[in-house]
Amino acid sequence: MDTNRTEAFIQVYQRLNKDNLYQLKDIYHGDIQFIDPLHTVHGMQQLEQYFSHLYANVESIEFTIEECFESNDRGFLYWTMTYRHTSLNGGKPISVKGHSRLKFQQQLVIFHQDYLDTNAMLFEHIPVIGRLIKYLKRKASQ
Repeated sequence: MDTNRTEAFIQVYQRLNKDNLYQLKDIYHGDIQFIDPLHTVHGMQQLEQYFSHLYANVESIEFTIEECFESNDRGFLYWTMTYRHTSLNGGKPISVKGHSRLKFQQQLVIFHQDYLDTNAMLFEHIPVIGRLIKYLKRKASQ
């Protein structure tokens, strides 16, 4: 087991921004399958387009890694993403906890799936929809 794979992944990921997306090739396999609650992309070209769009629409984004471990060809990360988007939450920071499941092929990630609460990430910060979601959460917890 090469535990440096997950650490190398984290180091590149934490430095990513709109100006250095070429570094995706340093951590992802050309046949990458990337899945999050809102998107599924296949291959490096789609992944680069996805990240380009993602970083073009946020003012800032940062991942704080709370825990990570690796077993055989799998890596697992638990993180908090903090980002700012001009159209959400009045441009103030939004923090969301999540985790990632990675599968390595040699030194590169060939499969990446993120798990996170899309309501907390996005929908709760859209004026009308956000009020409705918060109302429904309150009702469900009573």
